Amino acid sequence: MVTKVVIAAAGQGTRMLEFSKDKPKHIIEVKNRPFLFYLLDNLFLAGYRDITLVLGFKESLVEDLINKYKAPGEGELILRFVNQHDILGPKEKEYGTACPIKCVKNVVNNDNFIYVYGDNLFSVEDLKSMNIDDEFCYIAGLKQEHPEKYGVLIEDGDDFLERIIEKPKEFVGNLINAGLYKFTPEVFDKISEIKKSPRGEYEITDVISLLANQKRVKIKKIKDYWHDFGNPEDIKKLSKFLENGGNKVK
Repeated sequence: MVTKVVIAAAGQGTRMLEFSKDKPKHIIEVKNRPFLFYLLDNLFLAGYRDITLVLGFKESLVEDLINKYKAPGEGELILRFVNQHDILGPKEKEYGTACPIKCVKNVVNNDNFIYVYGDNLFSVEDLKSMNIDDEFCYIAGLKQEHPEKYGVLIEDGDDFLERIIEKPKEFVGNLINAGLYKFTPEVFDKISEIKKSPRGEYEITDVISLLANQKRVKIKKIKDYWHDFGNPEDIKKLSKFLENGGNKVK
């Protein structure tokens, strides 16, 4: 059983404009609760009990808030904090979606783990479905009406990932990368092999591509929902979703 989760929450989230001026977007409140609390709720209810948050911008503010978090049920919950900037240096030196994983090798050790962004929300059932304690890595795929805005997953039979095509100009499929992963410890070896992407960042998708080339990555199709919390309008969207009974355990 996979029990460990790594949450990437080091960034500020400048696309949230004034809402993230003095705090990271991950703790912007939705219905009087920080967004991160909803993600922690669902991870806890999905059975994950060992969670590491990789922080950076306004780290102490996030830590103070998370230390007040109360899990929605019985059982011990371990919450750890790692500062990405202390380990890798400032954002200007090294940044990208692969960087939080670089920071947790000594925390994860030789265990499989779930990797999720701190500004994404998934259902309890979909989080449970990623708990696959085998020798493969997994990437969550979600069917999307407008796949051209995302990274599209190309399957290679038997649920294996062949490759990821970023924002394809022509239709190649409608299964997109939802930003939820299960990794084995071999991900740490592959991270050292990637270089900066054209936009100057270290991308987790480049790591996944290396693993996919060796048939080490499978696709897990999720069924419920994926909420990305990145723009001001997402605050209203998520509020409405919660008001309509969303995010409840089935």
